[in-house]
Amino acid sequence: MDRALDAIFRPRSIAVVGASRDGRGIGHEILHNLIEFGFTGAIYPVNPKSASVHSIRCYPSLRDIPDPIDLAVVVVPRAAVPGVLDDAIAKQIKGLVVITAGFREVGGAGAAEEAVLQAKVRAAAIRVVGPNCMGVINTDPEFRMNATFAATRPERGSAGFMSQSGALGEVILAQAAEIGLGIAYFVSMGNKADISGNDLIEAWEDDPAVNVILMYLESFGNPEKFVRICRRVTRAKPILAVKSGRTAAGARAAFSHTGALAGSEAVVDTLFEQSGVLRVETMSDLFTLATAFAHQPLPRGNRVAILTNAGGPAIMATDACATLGLDVVELPAETQAALRSVLAPEASVRNPVDMVAAAGPEAYARALAILRDSPAIDALIVIFVSPIMINAVEVARSIIDGVRGARIPILSCFMGKEQGRQAVVDLRRAGIPVYAFPEGAARALAGLERYRRIRDRPEGRFASYDVDRERAGRIVKAAAAAGRADLSAEETSDLLAAYGLPLAPSRIVPTEEEAIAAAGVLGYPVVLKAVGPTLIHKSDRGAVTVDLRSAQEVGAAARAMRERLRAEPFRFQVQAMARGRETILGLARDPKFGAVLMFGLGGIFVEVMKDVVFRILPITDAEARDMIRAIRGYPLLAGVRGGPEVDEEFLVECLLRLAQLAADHPAIEQVDINPLIVGSERSTSCVVDARARLSPAVPA
Repeated sequence: MDRALDAIFRPRSIAVVGASRDGRGIGHEILHNLIEFGFTGAIYPVNPKSASVHSIRCYPSLRDIPDPIDLAVVVVPRAAVPGVLDDAIAKQIKGLVVITAGFREVGGAGAAEEAVLQAKVRAAAIRVVGPNCMGVINTDPEFRMNATFAATRPERGSAGFMSQSGALGEVILAQAAEIGLGIAYFVSMGNKADISGNDLIEAWEDDPAVNVILMYLESFGNPEKFVRICRRVTRAKPILAVKSGRTAAGARAAFSHTGALAGSEAVVDTLFEQSGVLRVETMSDLFTLATAFAHQPLPRGNRVAILTNAGGPAIMATDACATLGLDVVELPAETQAALRSVLAPEASVRNPVDMVAAAGPEAYARALAILRDSPAIDALIVIFVSPIMINAVEVARSIIDGVRGARIPILSCFMGKEQGRQAVVDLRRAGIPVYAFPEGAARALAGLERYRRIRDRPEGRFASYDVDRERAGRIVKAAAAAGRADLSAEETSDLLAAYGLPLAPSRIVPTEEEAIAAAGVLGYPVVLKAVGPTLIHKSDRGAVTVDLRSAQEVGAAARAMRERLRAEPFRFQVQAMARGRETILGLARDPKFGAVLMFGLGGIFVEVMKDVVFRILPITDAEARDMIRAIRGYPLLAGVRGGPEVDEEFLVECLLRLAQLAADHPAIEQVDINPLIVGSERSTSCVVDARARLSPAVPA
């Protein structure tokens, strides 16, 4: 564990500033919890109005305590916090947990006071949790610290749980106790004036007490750092997260498809995906997965066997598995034969293995002995519906004995609460997750399998290409000097060419006659477009005509375009006709998450189909390839039904070149390449249309 946080999580002495005799006060509850949970160090109540609290001598201030203090828990009115902070600095205390509310979350003077607090603790090298938090817990027997005002007594376990919401803290601890999920650490982060989620992830990265990290988040402090840390940590430990605030914030700008599609939630999902963090929708789902991650190994693959004494729940489990991408495989003939030899004649052994209602502890033990070591499956769901004539506790003990030492994840579903109450307790104590319904077990297994794929995916490498950075820089500077945010068609083409993105041969001309002449030079068939500052989505404006095969057709199309757009300033672009799959590449800068790259199927319906994926830059070549393969329409690129396969390596390179452009020129706010026509070979692939915009903040 990060030793810099020892004062917070491993203190040898704790002062509770604001400890109170009032049994309804938060200070009283925190002191009570420290004592009742059995804190192994020294406790010092601080209250100038009391001589003792909980029969422990009380001190007027931190400065009056004669002994060294590692951690101070602050529960005083906001106006008193600055004085307590000064006392802590004078006392050379290295850790603070500020429970007090009324800071940044209320704005105004509270936000200003939090900024002062933040500056002071950083100058004094003090680490702080809060303010506006519920406190911290460390269940390690060496410390046994419960510095919260929660009513629930946490059980020792292997989950590191952080919550940005103090109000949810009691619910989290109560639910964890209800389902038998043990906690190693619990941290209510509050306003994150100092210690953030990133700090806690790094602290728990190498801590052997933590084998799964759970997060409830409302905001990100440093998204780039979050991605960097989690990419590393999730190679060894799973991180599960609930992120609140899924409402759309609206499209950033209509200028580009990328800006319109890259809503805040799409970017948040992308951030978690790149980080290797499993995002779940609800706190309920978080606990569903957490119990499996805390106790079970990862599966080798997605093949699942279901062992049951009731057909209905087995069907529910099978349907849930299929929906979640798990494969309820038919068992091999030799496995079926072995099961037939030990089960009742009426049992079904193909999978699900239905032992029928009369199956008791012996049947479960015999079936588990066969299934748990079968190379044909990667995971096992054990279902028991408690009939009156079967002892549920004995079945549970049979399952515990039967799966001991298993190398695959084994999850259970016990249905019939009154009959199975003690059985559920026994199973959870043995580390076997128990779910009330089969769908919960299936979701948990799907989470384990999803994390296995994340952990096993290649890391890739960051690529760099030989580009003309100076040429691109001159284009950006010239547009900024002219006071223009939108680059012209020529400037956009030059910008992309400087970074090696191939462009379809084209000419931009002012008149119909010159358009006909340009078409003759380029060779038929050609595409005719109108390009101008107001013509953003050309197809919507009738500013594109394709597959023109003669001078007469070009002339007619140009005259018709001139008539349709007579109120618009524009020029003609004549372009060689390209054939292949239409894709879109995009770049947009999110104010919180930075540069975001987009890939998907392109063309005029991109915002209708929305078959696009995003990645936050920087990305590796492996991530670029994953982007391409993640869209729903990937079979169209891979050559569905005998169709031609596109040049995937070309697409990977184009994405990486656009990423390099974004990194080299932060003044470029948005780029849309739509479509990028990609064929079966690089020579037949090219950019057909593109636009680019600078940030309004770019100085002239």
